[in-house]
Amino acid sequence: MEGIEGKVALVTGASRGIGAAIADRLARDGARVIGTATSEAGAARISERLAAAGGGGGEGAVLTAEDPGTCDALFAQLKAQDASPTLVVNNAGMTRDNLLLRMSEEEWSAVLNANLGLAFRVSKAALRPMMKARYGRIVNISSVVGRMGNAGQSNYAASKAGLEGFTRALALEVASRNITANVVAPGFIESDMTEELPEAQKALLLARIPLGRMGSGAEIAGAVAYLLGADAGYVTGQTLSINGGMHLN
Repeated sequence: MEGIEGKVALVTGASRGIGAAIADRLARDGARVIGTATSEAGAARISERLAAAGGGGGEGAVLTAEDPGTCDALFAQLKAQDASPTLVVNNAGMTRDNLLLRMSEEEWSAVLNANLGLAFRVSKAALRPMMKARYGRIVNISSVVGRMGNAGQSNYAASKAGLEGFTRALALEVASRNITANVVAPGFIESDMTEELPEAQKALLLARIPLGRMGSGAEIAGAVAYLLGADAGYVTGQTLSINGGMHLN
């Protein structure tokens, strides 16, 4: 895809699900993809998968929300390889669901740190080389839950709503350097987790989606590729909701 080929793309949380679909799509479109996981074993599996994806290829790397030093180490390593990313997708995240009355400080803090804190650290580290190049594209992966809420997910909803506000502020700060920042907010997407749901629960879920089906990782990856590509050069500070009509902006 124009605007992606030959560039270095960093995709966090690329070991499975939406993150894996995004990383594979960008590699096929010709980017050199650095996909992150939380362990060396996970990073090795990403390297194997990206090698098989063809195109620009890439490799896996370790990045964790718990250890801010892994972010500094990764960007130092990429700089040494003359491979500082100008395309960044902040996809890594987690859930620790609980009703607010029962939610612990750890459950609250862990989700905010993983879903919002890591995006802050990665975006900040990526900005200096982007500003030097006077070019950059940042896409943050939010969720429909950040807009409509969901019982038992106050921490997750807060982190995703915060990610959208963070992105809009960032977009205003860096637009003059030809750097854009946007959000993709998926609805319910096919995954290992949704496959394991009981049929009755699936039926209730699908009844809330006007298009009558769950989305695919490939559909989210296509939206991300658009926002990273040349055709979206005049798009910044926006949220692209992909939820089958479940929630309208």
